[in-house]
Amino acid sequence: MTKISRFISAALAAALVSFGSASAADKINIATVDMQELFKQYYRTNEAQKQINVERARIQKDNNERLSRIRELEESLSTLRKQLEDPAINDSKKQTLYKDFQAKQQEGVALDRERREFLQRRNQALNEKMVQRMKGILEEIRKLVEEQAKKDNYDYVLDKSALSTSQVPFLLYTKDATDITSVLLKDLNKDAPPESLKKEEEPKAEAPAPEGQ
Repeated sequence: MTKISRFISAALAAALVSFGSASAADKINIATVDMQELFKQYYRTNEAQKQINVERARIQKDNNERLSRIRELEESLSTLRKQLEDPAINDSKKQTLYKDFQAKQQEGVALDRERREFLQRRNQALNEKMVQRMKGILEEIRKLVEEQAKKDNYDYVLDKSALSTSQVPFLLYTKDATDITSVLLKDLNKDAPPESLKKEEEPKAEAPAPEGQ
């Protein structure tokens, strides 16, 4: 998931979210949040990753079955090649063996091409599905952040996990800011089934990046 792994660094780069307008005379209320942490610890992210891993395992199983058939053909070709090299075989028999060799060789090439196309097609579809699911989860989190900000009357919420285009942390220093990550995480996982909080180790889910990244 190399493309997906860059998802969050850019998607969350819009780190500054405004929820009100404060005049110069008013005290500006600022909060920070670690969107990376919320995304990774949200139970629905883990559930989505488990389902994706099941689908990826299914693709691999199908691929292994196709490879098994190709290996069987390779073994047959090896046997036929040895027979063709036998000087004791007459020309008529050799021609028959050679035609069989060519047919199996062409079948093997076709099967391997089909297998590669199958892998590319299924993996691409799975990646697209994963991107959409992760974007949906990220949008849920963003809305919760907005609701919390309005509830607590914050003027700005800054994503402290966001990086600039040069991969430098966007937020370097904020005075008197309240970190609301733990509050939001508790709210996100309040209805989580116990088994949903058990993380999938491999592969790790990453939040999506905006289009064009």
